[in-house]
Amino acid sequence: MAGAEPPDRSKLVAIWLFATVAVVFGLVVVGGATRLTGSGLSITEWKPLMGVIPPLGDQGWAVEFQKYQATTQYRDVNSGMTLAAFKSIYWWEWTHRLLGRLVGVVFAGPLLAFLALRRIPSRLVVRCFILLGLGGLQGLVGWWMVESGLEGRVSVAPERLATHLGLALILYAALIWTGLEAWSGPPPAAHARRASIWRWAPPLLAVLVYVQCLLGALVAGNQAGLVDNDWPLMNGRVFPSDYWIGGVGQSLLHSQAAVQFNHRLMGYTVAILALGLAVAAWRAREIAEHMRTLIFAVAALVVAQAGLGIMTLMAQAPLPLSQTHQALATIVLGAAVVLAWRGRRA
Repeated sequence: MAGAEPPDRSKLVAIWLFATVAVVFGLVVVGGATRLTGSGLSITEWKPLMGVIPPLGDQGWAVEFQKYQATTQYRDVNSGMTLAAFKSIYWWEWTHRLLGRLVGVVFAGPLLAFLALRRIPSRLVVRCFILLGLGGLQGLVGWWMVESGLEGRVSVAPERLATHLGLALILYAALIWTGLEAWSGPPPAAHARRASIWRWAPPLLAVLVYVQCLLGALVAGNQAGLVDNDWPLMNGRVFPSDYWIGGVGQSLLHSQAAVQFNHRLMGYTVAILALGLAVAAWRAREIAEHMRTLIFAVAALVVAQAGLGIMTLMAQAPLPLSQTHQALATIVLGAAVVLAWRGRRA
């Protein structure tokens, strides 16, 4: 048929994957707000199917509130909380879990339909099943994270929070990459494979942005944005005096000074690499104009994110700035993944 798409690409499949990206983005943003508002432990059970139904009356709310009152967070932090206040944190966590379920519906339903219609390019079928598995694993890890904070802690374990976010961001990045593959098809057979800065530097930048997001999760999990709020020094020092609080693992995961210092250091590294790429693109003659524009856009996003991070720190992490900082970090990662994909075909 004239005008039919070749079998190695499908724009309809790409649109479906990008729609799933949008839902995952919302999941990450709401998840960040859930953490920042201290709402993540308000639902104390994991019910994959029945959990979609919120409390339907006064008795249902009383039961849920009673379960929350048995947690360490309530006893040590929120003792005396009213039912109305409990509802406000409950809805954040419920919405976060609902979006997690929605990701599964938005992805799994069309996946089965596209498989039945043979619309998914054959080279992407296995990738789609891997994406489905990542989504399921993300739900399990989410409960594993919540479970860590129900007894003996007033918040979830920072390393579990970072793992939960890390898996969500892997899913987010993989969906973007697979969507681009579905839209554009495989690279031409004569595609050059020679070493080039445009091939290795953008993927490196994407990896570093991802690591920076994990370090940010450790900052959030340890509430490290509430200490050492001067910049560029930390409590008047280049290297914080309270970086080490025990062994290496304990310090890197649980020291407020250490996780903030590491987050700062990686932020500088990401900014230097992004700006270095922008300068190289400005000087290069062989680079395509769309690639140059994309590099400039990513560099601008990185600089904006760094500036926002400094503002958030110096303001002692107010909720609106912190939420915006986390949302923009996800956007920066998405843009870096697009640049990495484009760089592989430069």
